[in-house]
Amino acid sequence: MDIPINVEVICCDGHCGHSTHVILNPKTEQVTHVVVQEYAFSGDQRLIPIDQIIESTPNEIHLRTCKDDLVRMEHFTEAEFIPAAYPHGFWYATTAEPSVFILEHELVPEGEEAIDRGARVVAADGPIGHVDEFLIDPVSQLITHLILREGHLWGQKEVTIPLNQIERIEDDTVYLKLRKEEIEKLPKKDMPKKHHSDNAAA
Repeated sequence: MDIPINVEVICCDGHCGHSTHVILNPKTEQVTHVVVQEYAFSGDQRLIPIDQIIESTPNEIHLRTCKDDLVRMEHFTEAEFIPAAYPHGFWYATTAEPSVFILEHELVPEGEEAIDRGARVVAADGPIGHVDEFLIDPVSQLITHLILREGHLWGQKEVTIPLNQIERIEDDTVYLKLRKEEIEKLPKKDMPKKHHSDNAAA
């Protein structure tokens, strides 16, 4: 089963958002959640357990969850509002509302990693490309392959990397056992165009 990132997510009662991250446990090599950003006005990102996916293709993820259930799922991000002090001597310092900085923190379950589309992939001898999607076993939720997106002057290509060639996953980076020259010898194919619209109806 494909677990694509940045594609349409469809609830049981219609289009509800798009996928932004995959949450995985690097020790067990299992995908545990997909993060969905709602099309609602708030644009909240929610942690959706992987068992809520009933079908997934390179262009769409279908959930058994309905829209009313989606808004009750756990948040993926938490906002922190930090007041910004005005510089001394500005005349409006006592009349205007104080400015704030807004910091967002990702609420990743303890011991797990959040991987987004475009996360770095590093070969044994240096950076080689970016994550496009993961392939998982639909029964065990174990990762079986990583789809590596490569960019070249002659176009975008994708390469399928078996799980046993992944050294580790940490800090939004996937480290491979393979060297660049070994990856270049793997079969490649043109990347399928992913259909995604941020303006889909809620």
